[in-house]
Amino acid sequence: MLTRIANMAGRHPRRVVALAVALAVIAGAFGGDVAGHMGPYGADDPASQSTKVSNELSHSTGLETGSEVVALVTPATRAKTAQVERGLRGDPAIGRVSSYWSTHDRAMLSRDGRSTYVVGTFRRGKDGDTDVDRVRERLNAIPGVTVGGGAIANRAVNKIVENDLVRAELIAFPLLFLLSFWFFRSLVASLLPPLVGGLAIVFTFLALRLVNDVSELSVFAINLVTGLGLGLAIDWSLFMVSRYREEMAEIGAGREALRRTVLTAGRTVLFSSLTVASAIASLLVFPQKFLRSMGVGGVLVALIAAAVALVVLPAILAMLGPRVNALSPKRLRRAADAEARGEQHGFWYRLSRFVMRRPGRIAVASATLLIVLGLPVFGIRFTSVDATVLPKSEPARQVDTALRTQFPANHTTPLIVVADARPGTQLNRYVAQIGRLPGAAGVAQPRPAGDGLMRIDVISRYGDLDDRSQDLVRDVRGLSPPFDAGVAGATAHFVDLKTSLAAHIPIALAILAGTTLVLLFLFTGSVILPVKALLMNLLTLSAAFGLLVLIFQDGRLEGLFGYTSQGALDSSQPIFLAAVAFGLSTDYGIFLLSRIKEAREAGASDREAVAIGLQRTGRIVTAAAVLLCVALGAFSTSQIIFIKELGLGAALAVIIDATIVRALLVPSLMELLGRWNWWAPPSLRRLHTRFGFEERPQAA
Repeated sequence: MLTRIANMAGRHPRRVVALAVALAVIAGAFGGDVAGHMGPYGADDPASQSTKVSNELSHSTGLETGSEVVALVTPATRAKTAQVERGLRGDPAIGRVSSYWSTHDRAMLSRDGRSTYVVGTFRRGKDGDTDVDRVRERLNAIPGVTVGGGAIANRAVNKIVENDLVRAELIAFPLLFLLSFWFFRSLVASLLPPLVGGLAIVFTFLALRLVNDVSELSVFAINLVTGLGLGLAIDWSLFMVSRYREEMAEIGAGREALRRTVLTAGRTVLFSSLTVASAIASLLVFPQKFLRSMGVGGVLVALIAAAVALVVLPAILAMLGPRVNALSPKRLRRAADAEARGEQHGFWYRLSRFVMRRPGRIAVASATLLIVLGLPVFGIRFTSVDATVLPKSEPARQVDTALRTQFPANHTTPLIVVADARPGTQLNRYVAQIGRLPGAAGVAQPRPAGDGLMRIDVISRYGDLDDRSQDLVRDVRGLSPPFDAGVAGATAHFVDLKTSLAAHIPIALAILAGTTLVLLFLFTGSVILPVKALLMNLLTLSAAFGLLVLIFQDGRLEGLFGYTSQGALDSSQPIFLAAVAFGLSTDYGIFLLSRIKEAREAGASDREAVAIGLQRTGRIVTAAAVLLCVALGAFSTSQIIFIKELGLGAALAVIIDATIVRALLVPSLMELLGRWNWWAPPSLRRLHTRFGFEERPQAA
């Protein structure tokens, strides 16, 4: 396959490039606005009790459960409140309106009596972006009204994510170009990685649009696609272009140099893309829309970026030939030529020799540092996405803050108990049991909810995501009434989210570890190297998580990164970062192992092969890591705190892996194990001979 790709790129480069440009135009036209068609965060498990109860309640009442608009009214006059009520009732998307004046619920009046709020509940299926925007604009026209609530907060998060995406691209692309120029030392060559990255992103946007038309995805997948698409495309472009320059330096520009590049570096890129896609595919086992969407987006962008790097980039290189080194200052050109000719006395060569002279001490020191960085993980706490992830300037965040501080707590986020029961003694006894539970501050009288159901709102004494409120959910579910009953609401959804994640994590980890072990074995023919890769990836992940706990959970560097700590990390962060960081770490490991394996098979000793491999890839991996950190780290500028966590977490994992792991831990362990690095039992060795991946360029 790779031979055919190389031949096609070498013989018909203009056709390949023209086709790619045409497809990019089509993809931009149909996929450019994909973010506007995608859904919100989505952390519910359809199989969980809270989701089933919410859906049942929504069907029976014709109203959305948990999708509300809350209008904070100041001053709390009857006339102004009535004006807000009329505005809500006059909108066709609103099915129910509640206020202090209609319910006489003292909890809807602030403690100082100056403010009140009106709650509008959306009709079932009528809480789309257009409906939410219309309701918000209608209420914003009334003086003294601040608009918030779950539906408004979700919409605000989506819009901010779209704006943050544009800003991240504006920050990342100029930096990526400048860094590419520094690493490639040629203006022409430095344009190739951003070009490949742009094509990969545009093509993936089209793919996401097609998938979204079949099954709605979360808008947050766009952030992953942009950051990861740029990073991977740049990584693989660096590897391909650097190898092409090496081949040109050895045999001159032409089809043979291109063919060798595709059969060696291209084979590594293909294998690397499979490992990254396999790692991120582990997210597909989770039923939560957010994680599933990240899995879909990550798999698509990894495979598409590899396709662009393997098909379009070789065609561009065929058209450029030796001009790939054009527009380069003489001093930089001499340095590039020295690298292309494989200088064996450079910085990375000397570093590897230094490490391998004292492998035990450096291995212990490196591993100890990573373990120490990972210790804060033992104190990790989790939270979920709500209005507190928004900037303080957002009206929805202001309303949420007011409800938490100026009004009796949790009256807009109660535990929603739905009972399939009739009014009477049994129901009253059940309500009394709930009221006696620890943590229950109050229980509302049951009210009909359609289809023979009764709704009972339970107010917790504590915050809706507090551990004691979660215990209250479990206590309510532990009761045994003589009829069917279930619990929904924000707290119940959070309890079910954690339960669902815990139930699916073993499957995801099995996929993650299994695919990595198999693919690395097929690539190296060793059973030792894949196991070492797993262990080093775990050290990298623990260190990255430990730093995230210190920064975001403990509230350090709030001024630098512009956020307010929630005192916990988003519950999906470890899973998402594990998949992405695991894939990227394996990606860099493959770069290094490919050149070590190639040097070893060319006759170099084990120690010399490691030194040559590190020299050949050290600068490339460092460049790739820096560029990937820029691409992903740009999202740390987001106004949404868990997007900051995603961007910074991935960037930290990449930095740790490219420095401590690849530069110190890998060569020291390679030296300690020597020939045992490449060990495999005879049966598996025969299997690798038959099905394994080989890196040798075949004869023309």
